[in-house]
Amino acid sequence: MAHELNNLETVSYRIEDEGANAVAVISLDRADKRNAQNNLMTYELNACYDDAARRPDVKVIVLRAEGPHFSSGHDLRDRSDPDAFDKVFPQSGFTGEGQEQMMGHEEEVYFHMCWRWRNIPKPVIAAAQGKTIAGGLMLLWVADLIVAAEDATFSDPVVAFGVNGVEYFGHPWEFGARKAKEILFTGQSVTATEAMALGMVNKVVPADELDSATMEMARRIATRPGFALKLAKESVNQALEAQGMYTAMRAAFSLQHLGHANNRLRFGMPIDPSGL
Repeated sequence: MAHELNNLETVSYRIEDEGANAVAVISLDRADKRNAQNNLMTYELNACYDDAARRPDVKVIVLRAEGPHFSSGHDLRDRSDPDAFDKVFPQSGFTGEGQEQMMGHEEEVYFHMCWRWRNIPKPVIAAAQGKTIAGGLMLLWVADLIVAAEDATFSDPVVAFGVNGVEYFGHPWEFGARKAKEILFTGQSVTATEAMALGMVNKVVPADELDSATMEMARRIATRPGFALKLAKESVNQALEAQGMYTAMRAAFSLQHLGHANNRLRFGMPIDPSGL
């Protein structure tokens, strides 16, 4: 299934400030579902990121969300067929039985997609309001900069479900090691102010100023030379990779699927039902 940008269902997409310093704006648009991420949203997000990355006029990409909350995480009620979508990473594979099928699917729609978006050669700025839970964090963490509303909170409570954390395991880099453990062990939320002190968030603003503050930052960055922005982004990303970020995140992804497999053996389902 290919995705036309004029026929999007779960996100919206527009270009602001047409010209040499344009800003692409991608909005999560499932407010009635608290912007839960289903398979369709993943592929529509990817189509929007692809278009923004390829357009020579776009200097900066903004990711935002409609409604009171940024994202409630993965849509656990999604029953769409993964094979209905054109694979971006065929090496993940969806064949096999047992844990192999689930692991292959989640490599495609979560881990590989997030790593791909993280490495888009243009600055990405995310704007978050309300709750960002579990899988919603991954959509934020691919961004280079994050602006948060004063009411924003962030949490990853999935240890209660019998796994180590979400698939794109950026916690140690986003929060620091000890705070990451506290957040995972307790499932408690981090406020916007705390997230800024920890280095996950760049700026906290009143909720009614979130969009304007984000666009102001995007427009300022868009005046910089595009190639220099690419080089600066890649330099910082490579510093993190030199610390072992990619290898550690791949290992954590594998451990998550060990947790899922253990839950299947114990409870007949990929998550511990006591956490529901």
